[in-house]
Amino acid sequence: MDKRAFLKQIATASLISSPFFHQIEKLVNYNTQFSASTLASNEDFWAKIRSHYKIKSDYINLENGYYCMLPEPTLDNFLKNVREVNYHASYYMRTVQFENKQKVVNQLSTMAGCNPKELIITRNTTESLDMIIAGFPWRAGDEAIMANQDYGAMLNMFKQVEARHGIVRKLIDIPMNPTSDDEVVAAYEAAITPKTKLLMVCHMVNITGHILPVKKICRMAHSKGVEVMVDGAHAFGHIDFSINDLECDYYGTSLHKWLSVPLGAGFLFVKQEKIGKIWPIFAEDERPLDDISRLNHTGTHPVHTDLTILDAIDYHNLIGIDRKEARLRYLQNYWTNKVRGLDHVMLNTPEDTQRSCAIANVGIKGMESADMAKTLLDKYNIWTVAINRSGVYGCRITPNVYTTTQELDQLVEALKEMGQ
Repeated sequence: MDKRAFLKQIATASLISSPFFHQIEKLVNYNTQFSASTLASNEDFWAKIRSHYKIKSDYINLENGYYCMLPEPTLDNFLKNVREVNYHASYYMRTVQFENKQKVVNQLSTMAGCNPKELIITRNTTESLDMIIAGFPWRAGDEAIMANQDYGAMLNMFKQVEARHGIVRKLIDIPMNPTSDDEVVAAYEAAITPKTKLLMVCHMVNITGHILPVKKICRMAHSKGVEVMVDGAHAFGHIDFSINDLECDYYGTSLHKWLSVPLGAGFLFVKQEKIGKIWPIFAEDERPLDDISRLNHTGTHPVHTDLTILDAIDYHNLIGIDRKEARLRYLQNYWTNKVRGLDHVMLNTPEDTQRSCAIANVGIKGMESADMAKTLLDKYNIWTVAINRSGVYGCRITPNVYTTTQELDQLVEALKEMGQ
């Protein structure tokens, strides 16, 4: 085998070829008799998954929403990829890096449920969506709709576009505990006028975990001639969906969150017929307007991270999105059901279990969010993040597949004591 052929194989030598894969495949196959919902509460099964993670004993990590750590098998392959790229140096970069990156794009698009010609690898959700916001062909007076509960980086980019191009930002509030999808759709619909060009919507609201009815919002917006950009930072690798089924025009996500990819990877989906209207952040050589690669000029970047996306996908597929989603939803409901209804506890996440998954937000009446987070860490050794904006006051709680019910019992006891 010549050296170039060997280097091209780096992008296929992922977890599938490792002894670890066959070990976990055996575990999963043994449990195929159980439905995902039944397996969600099987602590023995998830204890084996937990064994794949190197977990600090200093505190209970319930802040996985920022960055989900890599399981050790993925981390081992990441380090191998770093060494391999370092070993071949510029030879790798000048011969096969783009071929291998395309292999990763192909796998990502299969998982995402879209055409690989509509997807590029970026660094994170912010880069993905800011490219759309900044590169959209705005005219003075155009309107954009977004929610107060949206992520700050995108809201800030809309402010910059407002100052630069004279657009009008229209902010809405997402119903905290809606009784139907129609209630959410109506909140966005009420803000649309003939001048509205773009609507931004979260797939899963980062501060509350609220899963929004994206497909219904897209259909409503499209019926009025409005394009839709989806912030999927917390949805991809977390819940089961297909981008094509959502019917959105643009979708951005971060792979270092629920897919557990090394830091520095995300992706942007752009519907084929929309690619030509977006200005790239960095100029590329002249290419056809409908070639999405014209939006993907980033200069030299950490290609070993790109390669490790394949390992993360293998690990994700091994567990199965149905099992993963069921476990994450089970963990959230495990602890929220034990504190919902307590007089001193405020749950800022919908009661309907299908409107959320792993993420929930909880507050203590009379206690500032920052004080709550500090108390949870200092007194109870529980790591979370304080949220204090857009009518949401509390701590975001984000377990991961390795989290145990015993750890969540400690959270429940802490929340009960903090009201005394």
